[in-house]
Amino acid sequence: MPKVRGIRGAITVERDDAASIVEATKRLLSAMIERNEVELDDIASVLFSLTRDLHAVFPALGAREMGWTHVPMLHFCEIDVPGSLPRVIRVLMHVNTTLAIDAIEHVYLDGAVVLRPDLARST
Repeated sequence: MPKVRGIRGAITVERDDAASIVEATKRLLSAMIERNEVELDDIASVLFSLTRDLHAVFPALGAREMGWTHVPMLHFCEIDVPGSLPRVIRVLMHVNTTLAIDAIEHVYLDGAVVLRPDLARST
């Protein structure tokens, strides 16, 4: 029986510009749904957080360009912790799935691998 599970993900971007944020968001969301075999209809909601140095565009624009027109999405700013990793987009995607909680694959790409090296994989 399907349950609602959270899939976490994060990616860094080189620059605070719309094209970089949208491209990174699409890469991250695509990896999250591919690695967890998620169909669009299975997505309940998506929460995005951004470090305070990213504000050129909402990451949801990338999701909308992927066809996610009916998925509820919200954006938040991360707290500004001294010494924290800059230019990070984080995602918490809620999905309906039959996967067990320990079978969920969380996705950390590019510089964001340092955030959770225990969960990141090389491919």
